[in-house]
Amino acid sequence: MTGPLTRRDTLRICAAGLALPLGALGLGAIRGAPVPVQWTGTALGGLASMTLWHSSERVARRAIDRLQVEIDRLENIFSLHRPESEISRLNREGGLLAPSPALLEVLDQSRRVADQSGGAFDPTIQPLWQLFAAKLSGEPPLNRMQLTATLARVDYTALSATARAIRLGRTGMAVSLNGIAQGYMTDRVTELLGNEGFEHAVIELGETRALGSAPDGTPFAIGLVDPAAPATLDRDVALANASLSVSGGYGTPLGAAGRHHIFDPRTGESAMRLSRVAVISPKAVWADALSTAIYVAGEDAAPALLAAYPASRAILTRRDGSGVEL
Repeated sequence: MTGPLTRRDTLRICAAGLALPLGALGLGAIRGAPVPVQWTGTALGGLASMTLWHSSERVARRAIDRLQVEIDRLENIFSLHRPESEISRLNREGGLLAPSPALLEVLDQSRRVADQSGGAFDPTIQPLWQLFAAKLSGEPPLNRMQLTATLARVDYTALSATARAIRLGRTGMAVSLNGIAQGYMTDRVTELLGNEGFEHAVIELGETRALGSAPDGTPFAIGLVDPAAPATLDRDVALANASLSVSGGYGTPLGAAGRHHIFDPRTGESAMRLSRVAVISPKAVWADALSTAIYVAGEDAAPALLAAYPASRAILTRRDGSGVEL
């Protein structure tokens, strides 16, 4: 599980140029053909972009303006970087009255994946991230007693959530939804575009979701970072009416010994079973959570996890560089 940093920034920086199919930019020369309009910015502390195709640039830019309002609304729920967001207040106070439906829905999805993965995915991972972040900031080296004490505060079963209130059942517990909220936000924005009549778009808000295909009918090509050489790409994924999420420890190293930011909530150590997990799914919220859960739980757990989410599949890269598609 991840902390407040977005774990896919490297992927999205490298792949940004590949999200647009070859020749798509030339469509603007055809009278009345869809033209690409792009926005870049940040969402939940990470790089974000939206590319919309429409015959009217003005219509597309007005849609982007409305989508930015929606992104801001969701940031006020899920962002760990905003002190007055719902999740920040929940973590600070240990409870939250009258939570938003969006927060309840994401917590419900989180619990489902946590149950199915045997705790490999856990939305209460934040204390573990805070511990390692403090060590990187110059505090004394980590010791086993500190790790054990922190792990006692990581347990999604101690979190209760109803329409009336969310409660953290142990002192010092804290929630991070960075392993799933980006997917929820990506889905929300994509569905709003579809409801407005858009047929072609690529949304990258921590996860990638393609609305339709490219205007020429071909899938969008999304590049995957090579885990052995993170400055390069080693393959493309064809994406049409689907979502892509990628988890890999190469994104944010944490000190020596290969430690990185995707923690196993059950041990407190960085997950080391796989080198990269790419999940393709109809919904970004599913792909987001599944890529983390499979990365932590390992290859043997992947088939059952994927089977619980219709039309979901995965591309796994093992530590020795070999791969398998499920």
